[in-house]
Amino acid sequence: MEAFLPSVKGQALKALKSGRSLMLPPSECPRALGSAGARKVMASVLLGGLLTVLHAVPALASMEFAPSPVEKGVLLVASPSLEDPNFRQAVVLVVEHGPEGTVGLILNRSTKVLLSDVLPDITVLKGSSYRLFSGGPVEPSRLLLLFRLKEPAADARSVFDGVYVGGTPRVLERIITQAKPTETFRAFAGSAGWAPRQLEAELVVGAWGVLPADSFSIFDQDPAVLWSDCLSRLQAPRVEGVAWLVPFAHGTPTIKRWSFDVRSW
Repeated sequence: MEAFLPSVKGQALKALKSGRSLMLPPSECPRALGSAGARKVMASVLLGGLLTVLHAVPALASMEFAPSPVEKGVLLVASPSLEDPNFRQAVVLVVEHGPEGTVGLILNRSTKVLLSDVLPDITVLKGSSYRLFSGGPVEPSRLLLLFRLKEPAADARSVFDGVYVGGTPRVLERIITQAKPTETFRAFAGSAGWAPRQLEAELVVGAWGVLPADSFSIFDQDPAVLWSDCLSRLQAPRVEGVAWLVPFAHGTPTIKRWSFDVRSW
């Protein structure tokens, strides 16, 4: 994380000087997953073939909980067997989901980097203990802000009730100096991204559990215990709105996250 701090700082300072949002506009979110149309088509074809194979072999996916659809505002909880180091024991908040793919923020990867070092021009941060979170492996030099607000802010997009992603440095300053009750924020370097249908394929093989999001888990709970707490919720007796897909009926094989990085093709 410290290695790309100058790059994060550079991106953030450009936003500060222009007064624009620190978040990608909606039109640019899909580009973070790969801008070439041909590459997206190739990813969709490969993933479509994967889904066909998986559905043709029902023994590969025995469902412990009823499937729950993925949508903006849910939590993805990494399976205990998920080995990908980028997502091992991760809890991801889905902030965008649609035909162009999925974008999320890993909630439980706090770093030792102080936000005041990343945004030195925001004077109210000086001497504060706010830390930067690692939001995921996609565009790790881009800074993203997640807010819990009483009212919508300019240049911020709603994720679910009272939680917004985006916003300008002015919103950040107001929350630090004049926060209303329950208002708070977190800052992330980078994000997690899935090409079209990639996340659905990972759900089929049991790489993720799905939970409804709540602002307490995002902003107030200790990140160090967030994954274990979410796992306990998934393993509890059947709950409406919870999905956990188990890959085999007998035993627990190792699950590796299929990662089709369309940007590298």
